[in-house]
Amino acid sequence: MPGVDDPVLERRRRIAGLVRVGQRLGYGLFALAIALFAVGLVAGFGGAVGGGILAALVVGSIVLAPAIVFGYAVRAAEREDREQGRL
Repeated sequence: MPGVDDPVLERRRRIAGLVRVGQRLGYGLFALAIALFAVGLVAGFGGAVGGGILAALVVGSIVLAPAIVFGYAVRAAEREDREQGRL
């Protein structure tokens, strides 16, 4: 049976798990930035609110960008394996 104890498939599964975590964290930080922006509209953009928005956007981008790229890579590898009859 293909895939049983296959180190490539196991590594791909691990990467797919990290991709899910990275996407959740990245999108969650973007949602936090939006919420902080709404707070800033109501309460004013003080140093903490503005800094929080900036930090959430920067960290969210740093986390989310590679997660998206690796997610596409995992899906492409799985698609190629299916097309080649390896899975």
